[in-house]
Amino acid sequence: MENAAQYQQLFVTYATAIGTKILAAIFFWIVGRWLIGLVGRMMKSAFEKQKVDPSLIRYIGSFVAVTLNIVLVVAILGYFGVQTTTFAALVAGIGLAVGAAWGGLLSNLAAGGFLIVLRPFKVGDFVTAGGITGTIVEIGLFATTINTMDNVHTLIGNAKIFGDTIQNFTANPFRRVELKCQLSGSADHVAAMQLLREKLATVPNVLAEPAVEVEILEFNLVGPVLAVRPFCHNDHYWQVYFDGNRTIRESLSAAGFPAPMPSQMLLVHNQ
Repeated sequence: MENAAQYQQLFVTYATAIGTKILAAIFFWIVGRWLIGLVGRMMKSAFEKQKVDPSLIRYIGSFVAVTLNIVLVVAILGYFGVQTTTFAALVAGIGLAVGAAWGGLLSNLAAGGFLIVLRPFKVGDFVTAGGITGTIVEIGLFATTINTMDNVHTLIGNAKIFGDTIQNFTANPFRRVELKCQLSGSADHVAAMQLLREKLATVPNVLAEPAVEVEILEFNLVGPVLAVRPFCHNDHYWQVYFDGNRTIRESLSAAGFPAPMPSQMLLVHNQ
């Protein structure tokens, strides 16, 4: 009976200790999960105030939640006396392996975060990014989608975009249209330049300020080449480009300017 009482007392002692630890572990788990949720909500609120992309908020929130949950589990196991050194080393090893295997994806993810925060462009902007020119359709976590001028749906890795030159044609209120006009060597270039300034200014969507620029760009065997430069909003660039070329041709022809023709001088020596 005495031995039975001792075993009973020992059982009660161990059961009480184990039960206390289990209750403590449950308490730590509940409090830890509440704190993890609180951290997640605080981060989400802070990111939303900074107007960070919702996709990036969800991704960062998931990453932080998983990391904190792992830390919580390791801490609870340590409280029970479980050796967590090997477990922690295993998790670290897995993390390094995944990081090495997904290095490219992670670099694209980091670059996508910078693109969202720094905002060199936004959806709808006409840009040259990663060597591709077109309209931004979507800025994703890993890749940015662009519709090119010939309507090709193109995806570019964010790391390539962020590591290359970015040109945003929509950011400024206007851009310059580059046109050229070949004159005959016998043409009155001063009159032609003044005529083109007046006619190009009447093309739809050409801005009054800055005024149309018409200057001599270079000379060739035919005659002077004029640089004709109207200004317009980026949305009207190609309309002004094509209408400008048509206006140059029609206005010079109607005014009677000679057509530019290549000419050669032939010298004949009689023996």
